[in-house]
Amino acid sequence: MSEAVHETVSLGERITEALAFKTIFTVKLGSLAIPVTETVVTTWVIMAILIVGSILLTRKLKKIPEGPQIFLEALIGFLNDFCKKQIGHHWRHFAPYLGTVALFIAVANMIGFISPIGGFGFEPPFMLKPPTRDINVTAALAVMTILLVLFSTIVFKGFRGWLKSFLKPAPFMLPLNILEYAIKPMSLCLRLFGNILGAFIIMELIDMFVPLFLPPIVGMYFDFFDGLIQTVVFTFLTTLYIAEAVE
Repeated sequence: MSEAVHETVSLGERITEALAFKTIFTVKLGSLAIPVTETVVTTWVIMAILIVGSILLTRKLKKIPEGPQIFLEALIGFLNDFCKKQIGHHWRHFAPYLGTVALFIAVANMIGFISPIGGFGFEPPFMLKPPTRDINVTAALAVMTILLVLFSTIVFKGFRGWLKSFLKPAPFMLPLNILEYAIKPMSLCLRLFGNILGAFIIMELIDMFVPLFLPPIVGMYFDFFDGLIQTVVFTFLTTLYIAEAVE
């Protein structure tokens, strides 16, 4: 009985430690100490990957594409066609933002797939945990999206048109239309956060109990496939909100 309790506590402690956001270092500005957590550091790593990758893929473009340029042009063409179909003739204003957000979320969701795995007493020198398991990151992405939707509505419909939109399709919809500006970002934030956090917990449990062979196989779904699905869902909903704002 005591051994079972000890194992339960040990498992709980290990899960708690895995879910914690460790402070890597602290930046001191006078009397102010700013902790820099692993979420921030991992986000910097993702930014570096995207920036370096963009430079490498675009530095020697050719009129007749070959190699990685074929994949790059196909990806950009798919994104542009998607934006044209969903947003309409204003698509050029939003395609760069949607592409950047989609790339960041995709890499952030799948970063754990290339992280070293511990087990049987081995502790890896570092671990790359998806920053989207941190609700602060998903909240920031959701706030960016709703601010873009808000300003796009004012730019393309005018300030008066934006105010009139609160009364559509009928004046009694005013309270619900106002609530939408809180519900939409909350939905985006919690959906992405909940799915990535759930997948992260499952992968941590698998790493603890079956540290060999199984984690890479299961990670193909929880880190790669599920991460890609959540990227598509977030990007698609963002596109729909923008389309409602500008058309």
